[in-house]
Amino acid sequence: MPDWITNNRRLQGALKRHRAIPAGCTGALAGCRYDIRAALSWCLFVLNITIFYLLTVTLGQAGEFSLSKEAIAKITQEHGDLAGRRVLFWQDLINSGMHLSDSEKLKRVNDFFNELQFVNDVDHWGKEDYWATPLQTLVTNGGDCEDFSIAKYFTLREMGVPAEAMRLTYVKALELNQAHMVLTYYPLPESEPMILDNLVEDIKPSQERDDLLPVYSFNGNGLWLAKSRLGEARHVGRADRLEPWRDVIARINSELAP
Repeated sequence: MPDWITNNRRLQGALKRHRAIPAGCTGALAGCRYDIRAALSWCLFVLNITIFYLLTVTLGQAGEFSLSKEAIAKITQEHGDLAGRRVLFWQDLINSGMHLSDSEKLKRVNDFFNELQFVNDVDHWGKEDYWATPLQTLVTNGGDCEDFSIAKYFTLREMGVPAEAMRLTYVKALELNQAHMVLTYYPLPESEPMILDNLVEDIKPSQERDDLLPVYSFNGNGLWLAKSRLGEARHVGRADRLEPWRDVIARINSELAP
């Protein structure tokens, strides 16, 4: 269990019964293949083109993930044609889906990121627990449950889905007996959430996912401890109490700074 969880007194009690769960959502999917070369070269990539990104990212009205043609060309040059295409398809997904219904946005984004390859953090990043930015996940063609959930969250926000309608939710995957993260979407503030999960193709309401036991959830607005499978939760503070969340936000801002 990562230190930032065990050291958090407010969460420790809720997580007590889950201490035996390994972090990172490994297990049955750990053998999946991914782009090793792209993963190993990411640090060098950031070093070489950080200034380039600062000059070429275009800040759109809906958010900050609109990349210029020059930025995408640079990604292609550094990481290959497939990496460039993935980022280009992501941009098209965002731009073409702005005016869709929320349900159609959810389906398209969930399908898009579930096509990427699963890889645990140790093999991917050489760390026990690492939350990648959406761009890192796309460029390296892989990630784990946290990475996919984070990418879905920020992509849907870019497409106009409000932060208060979504939460990144830590659960216990009962069949795998391990920690897992999903994205939950609330059509209305008090409604039962829908579950976007890299382990299950279809988006289902929480009452149909009795294989998941919610522990806590968060978004840009707050942090909640789960009270039931149906989305009931108690607000316990700000999400910036979570160190990995602060870290991934800082890296996103660094990638896309004007």
